[in-house]
Amino acid sequence: MSFKSKRMRVVQAFERDLVTIRLDKIAPLYVVPPQTKKTVKYQRISSSIREIGLVEPLVVSRPSAGGDHYILLDGHMRLAVLQDQSVPQTKCIISTDDEAFTYNRRISRLATIQEHKMILRALDKGVPEERLAKALNINIATLKEKTRLLDGISPEVAELLKDKQVAVTGFRLLRKMKPMRQFEAAQLMVAMNNFTVTYVKSILVATPDDQLKDQAKPKRKLGVSKEQLGLMEREASNLDKQVRLVEDRFGSDHMDLVLARSFVARLVRNDEVSKYLATQHNGLFVELSKIAERSSFTH
Repeated sequence: MSFKSKRMRVVQAFERDLVTIRLDKIAPLYVVPPQTKKTVKYQRISSSIREIGLVEPLVVSRPSAGGDHYILLDGHMRLAVLQDQSVPQTKCIISTDDEAFTYNRRISRLATIQEHKMILRALDKGVPEERLAKALNINIATLKEKTRLLDGISPEVAELLKDKQVAVTGFRLLRKMKPMRQFEAAQLMVAMNNFTVTYVKSILVATPDDQLKDQAKPKRKLGVSKEQLGLMEREASNLDKQVRLVEDRFGSDHMDLVLARSFVARLVRNDEVSKYLATQHNGLFVELSKIAERSSFTH
């Protein structure tokens, strides 16, 4: 499948070489809260790093003029794990785009496709399947399926869903569609911000036979007519347009909030400032700490 695109100048997003940086020279945009460290996702990352080391490097931007700390753009959980395991330094990717707001809109931590690529890199490095499965707390069969995640998935769909949390079963359903229909389905999923298996299955049910591979058709209907699903698709398209308008209007405000949170986080990390606020303005200190710990302003 091919899509027409305008000729444009390609700008390198990252420096070519990995750089080893001491952890105390990396400034995160927020602090990973204690409750996050109790989640299954955090424990899985911790187990993986303990078993096979850090496969996915941290992404940082170089210090600003006069500064000596790298700003962490991607990998807050991984940094927290490394700190908990008393690792003194780690290899990092240097981003040429130091705008955290822009970067974090594109990247989501350990999305399904990111995990797939991490697994392939680990296997390429010679990590045994049994050890990798143990690190990820999954069985060998699941590991093998994750390695084949993008088999039969068009490159355009993989690009569209690279930072989304889509279940492995969702990709299995997408494979039943022809490339163009896969792309349409992925666009609908993004527009509706719905990446559940049920939603992908509903799109599959509404797919015309000539857009299916080998006339694949789900055996079980969902109780929704093709006309109703067609209406859902049109509404999703309209919703996507409305969301883009909202993003254009409020994007700058969101960026201001992200930058302000970064500044507050630096204040809270300063020992002298935190001690003063804790003793003289404890209520304010508690609220500022909550702001510093927030990973987003979506709620």
